[in-house]
Parts: sequence; structure tokens; C-alpha cells
Amino acid sequence: MARLPRWTLPLFLVLLFQLLFSSGSVLRESDEEEFSEELLLRPLPDRKVLAHFHFESRAPPSLADSYGRHHHLFPKAIAQLVQKFRVKEMELSFTQGRWNYERWGGFDPISSKNAKPPGVELWAVFDVPQNQVDVYWKNLTHSLSGLFCASINFLESSTTYSAPQWSFHPSSGSLRYGTLPREAVCTENLTPWLKLLPCRDKAGLSTLMDRPSIYKGFYHSQRLHLTSGGLESGIILGQTLTVVLQPTSQRASGTSSGANLQPSWSLSSVFGRKVTTRCVLAKSSNVYLQLERGLVTELENLQKENPISGAVFMDSEELRSNPGFELSVKPDWAFKEVNSLHSKGLSVLYEYSMAKYNDSEPFDLTLTWKSPVVWSCPQAPLHASRFLMGSGNERGAIAISLISTGLKENFMGANFVEDRSKLEVDIFQVVPWYIKVYFHTLRVFVDGKPQALADVVEKMRVSPSEDKVSPGVMELLLKFPCDVESATLTLEFDKGFLHIDEYPPDANQGFDIPSAVISFPYFHESVYYLQDNSLNKAPMLSKFQDKSPVRSYTEVLLVPLTTPDFSMPYNVITITCTVFALYFGSLLNVLRRRVGEEERFLKNKAAKRGGRLPQLLSKLYAKLRGKEWESSPSSSVLSSLVNTKLILKVILVAGIAIVWQFYSK
Repeated sequence: MARLPRWTLPLFLVLLFQLLFSSGSVLRESDEEEFSEELLLRPLPDRKVLAHFHFESRAPPSLADSYGRHHHLFPKAIAQLVQKFRVKEMELSFTQGRWNYERWGGFDPISSKNAKPPGVELWAVFDVPQNQVDVYWKNLTHSLSGLFCASINFLESSTTYSAPQWSFHPSSGSLRYGTLPREAVCTENLTPWLKLLPCRDKAGLSTLMDRPSIYKGFYHSQRLHLTSGGLESGIILGQTLTVVLQPTSQRASGTSSGANLQPSWSLSSVFGRKVTTRCVLAKSSNVYLQLERGLVTELENLQKENPISGAVFMDSEELRSNPGFELSVKPDWAFKEVNSLHSKGLSVLYEYSMAKYNDSEPFDLTLTWKSPVVWSCPQAPLHASRFLMGSGNERGAIAISLISTGLKENFMGANFVEDRSKLEVDIFQVVPWYIKVYFHTLRVFVDGKPQALADVVEKMRVSPSEDKVSPGVMELLLKFPCDVESATLTLEFDKGFLHIDEYPPDANQGFDIPSAVISFPYFHESVYYLQDNSLNKAPMLSKFQDKSPVRSYTEVLLVPLTTPDFSMPYNVITITCTVFALYFGSLLNVLRRRVGEEERFLKNKAAKRGGRLPQLLSKLYAKLRGKEWESSPSSSVLSSLVNTKLILKVILVAGIAIVWQFYSK
């Protein structure tokens, strides 16, 4: 048998070491945490600018099932929440203001996913048995309350949260949903939200989040969405901040612009800052400028009227020469929407990479309008609004109005699978327990005509409220004709009475009914752009491609309830304290003065026993001081005066006590 040469053993060891090193590096790459930051800018028709920040952190599957692992990019507090409370999916939002669906749109991914009701909204899906969901929900609310410096712990009460089955989110009974419409949003909530980012607000796109610029806007909503796939996909944390701001015009005042000319703006004029550098820990850092379908259509019409430029401005030279607007920075990439069935054209997206900008050359995008442009944002099939009917402090009615926004055009963008002759609408509404809704009084009007419930209501689930235990929940699946112009739903209710301890400090302001959720299950708001290898890795654009139903929120209703006279407890406490003070004060005063009179009587008696010598000495002392000597009154007179005053005060106090006892009964 031939023996191998001696040099083969070292070669074999070297090859084995390289193989082990390469396999270890592959495993490390698969277990690495990832972070990306993106900003989307969009001009709005009402002379405002939409800024949508999107930060995404990913934890590998090994981190999702580990308690003691060191965290590099992914926030450890969020990983501990997932592990301790068995959270499968969670969303938390802090919102100030109300999204204007008519002017800012309602048929796009941002308006459907990031337009939230005022205050705090929290919903979570747990991977635990159904009998333990409420316990995990209460513990989760307390943890989030401490993490974000908010009153989320108020959602632990069973009167503030509900368990929707199918109208809000598809789940198997492990979903809990709660809102706090009156929760105030301030920097105390934004600061811990920013601390979850690897670079916080010290570097990257988060440096644009100037507090005065954000909180003076018309609308802002900070959102945290968490998805845990366990050992399959790990943990995905998405943080978004949606702001609607009013820019200050950058155009010189001497130009003739017209009334419809949009105000020009830049990053420094909107946020007061520029992007100096990207977060070095981010895998990608991009800024996008999006032009909506209606705006692109109007700009193309302007270009058709202009013989110099063409009808499509995807090229950089054509972009600079278009008659509608001008950009100060040349985009790195330009993408046009694909696979869209909308009749109002296709949206356009410009991409700017932050990798080439630094402190010496900061990024400051400026958009200057050249011509007046008027357009409208895509709307949902039906515009939803809610209001109260009736008057008085005993009863009333809740009305939900659905008005068509051009249904025939929107049908072109709907992804229907079945019955196209009907328009399906899901309604999810939660009513506090002190608003006693009579669900059997539900009435539906289509185009002003009353309809039988069996002809309109396809599916219905009602959970009546229980006093001081649980709120009332209503889930409806309605089917309307395709050519419907308007629809109205009404529900009657009675106003309950609360205990005096259950009223808030500002009870006379009224009580809030949370926003109703309106969704269209067969209308999807996904947006696809022409993709390449770099675009496939953009987390925000991949979220835009998710097919989710169009969703909108109604207004928060303010219901005035019968409130007691809160001054009565104050009056009772005041008069009680006055009587007790008078009684005990007079009694102690009488006892105190009686002791003094006895001491004075004993002193006079001792002076008399001493003879005339003390009197002579006192007269001599008074004459030396130049004062007139006065003799003390007799003890009998003093005792008579003391007895008379004592009797009068005792009679007065006894009379007041008798009168108080008589009226208190």
C-alpha cells in the first residue's frame, strides 16, 4: 500500500481551516442584525409637504430565541418584550391631529397604514392560549407605559380594550385592541422612540427631527410596528414618523406666480436642518421624492403643451427642463410605477443615496415650482365621517355617513376576486360602557332610502357593553351596489350615570367615543415600482408592495354626559370644617381663659394675705416710675364675669350643634 507524501498533511489542514472559516463567516452573516433608514417626501395639493420617515431594524432568528445575547443594533428592550410577553405582532401609535383624507389622500400605503386616530392606539397579537391573553395584555401595557413615558397603562382595564374577531385584523381570538383618544403627545414620547434607533438623533436622517418643526405641523404620527416570526424570520421592528408640514416659500417675491402656485421648499426650510451624514450603522440610507398619479398627469399635460420637452421626465435632463418644477439636486435613480390599473396615470419616484454626502457637502434638496399645478390625491371608494344626533342629557344617536368619491374610477384600481357587483365595507366600532347602545335600533339608508338589514348586512357581530366591565363592540360587513352614491348607518343610545369618583377632572368637556375603523377588503393600496437589485433591498418600498386593504378612521366623538355639581362636596367640607373649628375652638378658648382667671384669683388672695406691706411697696415702686397705682378688681366681680361668659358660650355652641344635627338628618 502506497503512503501519501508528507506535504499532503499540511495542505489538508489548510484546506480544512479555510472551509471552517468560510462556513463560520456565512453563519455570522446570516445571524447579523440589520438597520436601514429612509425618508419619503411628497408635495400635497393643499400647499403642504408630507414627510414620512421609515426606520427598520431586523434581528436574526437566533436572537429571537435568546435571552442573554448581546445586542448590536436591535433594541434590547423590544427583544425582551417579545420574549417575555410572547408577542407575535404589535403596533403602537402616538398621533396629534387628524389625517385629512379628502386633501391628503386615502388610497395609498401611507394613508392606509400610517394615518392613525388621535391619541394612542395599541393592538397586539399574542402567541399564548386564549385564557392567558388578557393577563399578557395587561403586563404589556404597563411595560410600554414605562418605556414610552405615556399613560398606556390605562388600557389594562377591561373597560378600555376589546377583542375584535375579523373586522380589524385576522386573528384567532388572541388579538386585543385599545385606544386613548385624549392622550396628549409630546417630546416625552418622541425621545424614548428615538432611543430605539442605533444612532438615535445624533446622525443620519433622524437628525432632521427638529422638535419645534415637527410639533408645529398640521399632523404628526409616530408609529412602532413589531413582527415576530420566531425561528423562521426573527424579529422585524418598523418605526415610522409621518408629518404634514406647511413650507415657507423659497421663491423671490418679485416673480409673478399666480394664486395656485405651490410654495417652493427645501429640507432646511421645512426642518431647519440639512442631512450632513448618514448613520454609519445603517445598511442603506436613502431619501425619496414621490410625485403622485394626479400630479404626474398634470405635469405630463404641461409637457405636451411645451414643444421643447417630452411627455415623460424620467431622464435627468428632461427632469431639469420640464415646465412644472425644478430640483436642486440631481436624483441618483428615477422609477416609475408599474402594474397600476388606476386611470389617473402612474406615480414617479426619485431616489437619493446619502452615502456620498458629508459635513462639507450636506444634502439639502430644494423643489422650486415653475407653473401653477392643481391636482387631487387618490381617494378611497367611500369617504367616511361620523357625527352625533339628538339633544339633551338622556339619549342620542350615532350616525356613520359614507359618501362616494368617484367609485367607477376607483373600481379600476380594485383587485377583485369575486362578485364585482357589490362593494364590501367592514366597520369596526368600540363604544364605552357608559354609552348604552341599542344595537337592535340599527338602521341603514342607501341613497337616502331605508333598506332592510338582510339586504345590506352580510355579516354582523355584536358584543353588548357591561357596566364597569367591558365596552360595546360592533363588527359589520356591509355590501352596497356599485353605483351607490351615499349610505348612512344610525344607532340609538342612552347616556349612563357615573359615580362621582369615575369622572375625570375635566368632566364638563365631555367624554370621547373612539374612532370607528372603516376598511374595504377588496381594495388594495399596494404600489409597485420598476425594480432592480438595489431597490429590492429598500424596506419601505417593499412595504408599499404589500397587499393590504384600504383603511380609514372616522372622527372622535365628544359626548356630553350629566355631571353633578362638583362644588357641593367642597361646600359640605367647608361648612363641616367651620362648625368643628367653631365648636372645638370655643371650647378650648373657654377652658384656657378659666385657668387664667383662677391663677389671677390666687395671686390676689396671696397678696391680701401678705398684709399692707406689699401694697405700700407697690405704690412706692409705681411712684418711682412715675405711674399711677391701680388696685386689682375683686375676685367676686371677676368670678361673676367669668361665669356669665362661660354660660353664654356654652349655650351658643350647644345651639349650633343642635341646628347642625337637625339639618344633617
